[in-house]
Amino acid sequence: MIEGTIQLGEPVEHRGIVVAPLFPRTTPRAAYLTLAEAIPLGFRITEVDAAGSVPELVATNPLETSVLLYDGEELLGAKQNRILNVTVLLAPASETRIPVSCVEEGRWSARSVDFDAAPHAAPPELRRRKNERLSAEPLARGAAQSVVWDAVRERAGRQGVHSPTGAQADLFGAREGDLAELRTAFPALAGQSGALFALGNRLCLDYVSRPDGFARLYGKLLDGYLLDATERLDGEPAAGDRLQAFVAATRSAERSRRPSAGLGEDVRLRGDGIVGSGLELDRELLQLCAFSSDGAGDGARTRILRPSRRRS
Repeated sequence: MIEGTIQLGEPVEHRGIVVAPLFPRTTPRAAYLTLAEAIPLGFRITEVDAAGSVPELVATNPLETSVLLYDGEELLGAKQNRILNVTVLLAPASETRIPVSCVEEGRWSARSVDFDAAPHAAPPELRRRKNERLSAEPLARGAAQSVVWDAVRERAGRQGVHSPTGAQADLFGAREGDLAELRTAFPALAGQSGALFALGNRLCLDYVSRPDGFARLYGKLLDGYLLDATERLDGEPAAGDRLQAFVAATRSAERSRRPSAGLGEDVRLRGDGIVGSGLELDRELLQLCAFSSDGAGDGARTRILRPSRRRS
């Protein structure tokens, strides 16, 4: 699936956080817009009906172009905030039911008809736990809800953040000052189509086929990475060979395919210390996310990055 597709760039380290760019080795074929691009053009995500359903929403795409919704993107408004359970490619002129999880446990009252796109995506730790729960049945409605709520509650407790509605968005708001300071260390690069984030021995890889699409997603994903990092700053950074080994393990991981919630095939990855998911359309890899899973050597010591790495 990713053989010959992804090239790992030179990592940047700051305060124990390591982010390495990923570059595409192939020319993208499929065209699509991201959520943030599509909403101003008339794309809509709403509750399924007036009563609503926690694990499912309706995406209406009136456009002539497909729209890519990325795993872990947060949707704000309607009866409660949600995150995307899986990456979904929505066909032009289509209406599709999409699987989601709630990240605002204490609200079930309408704030708006349509959802808006949050400026952040869910942190890698939450996305990993969701991905592990959905590995066998990625489209099962409600299957990941308990682990998602647990992850939001646990972080709020660790960080001492009180949210009246238990909203994940309030956790980002509470740490905005820290996030703003850290963001400047990790600028996006021209032509970048993904990123590999490492915090000690926890790693997260995110990739999309189009650099222009990733440029619009990177800020959201970066804020998710950095929210995780605010709890473990100034630790020993991951070694450069650990990054290379993770990419190699992602390449060699076992894969299973099944119909997706929209266009293309949902792909699930399982390997030595790896769990992940992706989306393929006509044999082109459109999206990939991979996480170091429990038992992935988290107790092993890491080493300082090789001298060739850049430091902010």
